[in-house]
Amino acid sequence: MFVSDFRKEFYEVVQSQRVLLFVASDVDALCACKILQALFQCDHVQYTLVPVSGWQELETAFLEHKEQFRYFILINCGANVDLLDILQPDEEAVFFVCDTHRPVNVVNVYSDTQIRLLIKQDDDLEVPAYEDIFRDEEEDEEHSGNEGDEGSEPSEKRTRLEEEIAAQTLKRRQRREWEARRRDVLFDYEQYEYHGTSAAMVMFDLAWLMSKDLSDMLWWAIVGLTDQWVQDKITQVKYVTDVGVLQRHVSRHSHRHEDEAHALSVDCARISFEYDSLTRPSLRLALYQHWSLHDSLCNTCYTAARFKLWSLHGQKRLQEFLADVGLPLKQVKQKFQSMDVSLKENLREMIEESANKFGMKDMRVQTFSVHFGFKHKFLASDVVFATMSLMESPEHGSGTDSFTQALDSLSRGNLDKLYHGLELAKRQLRATQQTIASCLCTNLVVSQGPFLYCALMEGTPDVALFSKPASLSLLSRHLLKSFVCSTKNRRCKLLPLVMAAPLSAEQGTVTMVGIPPETDSSDRKNFFGRAFEKAAEGTNSRALHNHFDLSVIELKAEDRSKFLDALVTLLS
Repeated sequence: MFVSDFRKEFYEVVQSQRVLLFVASDVDALCACKILQALFQCDHVQYTLVPVSGWQELETAFLEHKEQFRYFILINCGANVDLLDILQPDEEAVFFVCDTHRPVNVVNVYSDTQIRLLIKQDDDLEVPAYEDIFRDEEEDEEHSGNEGDEGSEPSEKRTRLEEEIAAQTLKRRQRREWEARRRDVLFDYEQYEYHGTSAAMVMFDLAWLMSKDLSDMLWWAIVGLTDQWVQDKITQVKYVTDVGVLQRHVSRHSHRHEDEAHALSVDCARISFEYDSLTRPSLRLALYQHWSLHDSLCNTCYTAARFKLWSLHGQKRLQEFLADVGLPLKQVKQKFQSMDVSLKENLREMIEESANKFGMKDMRVQTFSVHFGFKHKFLASDVVFATMSLMESPEHGSGTDSFTQALDSLSRGNLDKLYHGLELAKRQLRATQQTIASCLCTNLVVSQGPFLYCALMEGTPDVALFSKPASLSLLSRHLLKSFVCSTKNRRCKLLPLVMAAPLSAEQGTVTMVGIPPETDSSDRKNFFGRAFEKAAEGTNSRALHNHFDLSVIELKAEDRSKFLDALVTLLS
C-alpha cells in the first residue's frame, strides 16, 4: 500500500528498530541512501546496509538476514515485481519500498500489511482499480436446500434445476469476461516500463518535513535527479519541474547561510543554480570544468552526434565551430582551469551564439553546482559521471568494493575518490565515443524491421567497460542519438535499438539492453521489458532476468539468433 504520511508511517516506525537497508547499484539509489544514513545518524537508528545489483543478490541477502530483522527498506528495487512472491517472507516482515521503477506491481499496491510504498502520489501512476484485478472467490454451489423434499413435484424439481444450471452458466460467462478484461487491463498497465520521481528527492522531502535537511542532503537530492536526466530516465518536462522544486530549496538554504562567517568558511558547501547565472557558464558539455574544452566537445554525446565527429567532415565542422567562437586552439586544448580568465568570462555567450548557427540550440542546461570550500567546484553531472564510473569500474574487483568506493565519493571528506572517479569517467566517455565511431563507420547498426540492432564483438577495444548495465545503457542511448543524426533513412530515425555486449567469455553469455525510440516527443517509456520476457519464454532461450531494469537481460550467446527472431515476430 502507499504510505501517505512518511514521517509517522515510516520514519517513526523504524526509528526505534534495527533495520536492513537494501540499496540498488545506481547513483540515485546511492544518494537516497546517503540522505537516509544521515537521518539515521542524527537519531541513532541501528541499520545494516547491503548493496544489491540484481534479483539474485536481493534474494540471497534476504535469506541470509531475514531471521535477524523485521523491517526492511528497499531503495530503487522491489516496486515493479510481486515482492512477496519472490522473497517468500514470514508474515511479520514489513518492507518499505522507495523505488523509481514503474509501473508499480498491483500486488504491492494492494498489500495492506507487509508492503509499504514510499512513492509520491502526484506521480502519474494510473494503478488499475482493485475490482478490475482482484475478485473474491465465491462458492458457486448454491443448490437449493429443498432439493431432497419428498413432497416436491418432479416438474418443480426440473424447473429449479434448469434455473440453477442457467445461473451457473451465466456466472461462468461473467467470470470469463472479467478475466479477459483483467488481462487487457494488466497488459495496458504493465506494457511500458518508465521511471518516477527520484528516490533521493523522496528522501530529501522526508528530511525537510522533519526539519533535518542539511546542505549535503540537498546536494545529494540534486545529484539523484541529475542521474535520472543523464541516463534519460525521465522526460525533459519532468526534469525541469523537479529542478524548479529543488531550486526553491537551494534559495531557502542560501538565505539561511547568508552570514559572512559561513560564506567564508573553508569547510562549507555552497550550492548554486547554473542556468540564469551571467558570470558562470552552464554548458551542456561533460566534465568540461575538469577537462579541456576540446576533449569535452569531442566526448559529449550532444555535440559529438551533431558534429558527426566520427567522420572527417565532422572533424572539419568542429574546427569551423571553434573558429566561429573565436577560441584559439592553444586555449581550447589546455585544461579549462588554465584558460585565460577573459575568455572564460564570456565563454557561455560565445559558445551559445555559435552553437545556434550550427543547429545546436540546447547548449545551455538547467543544473546546479557545489563549491566545497574555496577550491573544489563540481557540477551535478560531473558527480553523476564520476560516481557511476566508480561503481561500474572493472578495476575494483567485487561489486561490494565498487559500491563502497562510489558511496564514499559522495561525501565531501573523500574528494580524492571523487577526483579519481572523474578520471575514470573521462576514460569511459572516450571509450564510449570511440565505440560509437567504430559501430557507425563499420555499419554495425542494422535494421531488423521493427527495431535497430547492434552487437559488440568479443575483443572489441574497451568492451569490458560496457559489460555492466548502466554503462551499456548509456552507450546504447548515445549510439542511437548519433545514428539518428547520421542516417538519412526517415523510418530508421523512429526505431528503437537493441544492443548486445559480451558479459562472460567463460560462460558464453551476453548482456542485451533495449532502448526506446529517440524522438523529441519521447515519453521515455520502454516496451522492451515485457517483449524480452515473452521472446525468451516463446523460444526457451536460456535467459536471466536478473536486473531491476526489466529492459536489461542476460542471455546465452548461442540462443541469441532465435531470441532475436522471436523478438522481430513479436514486435512486427
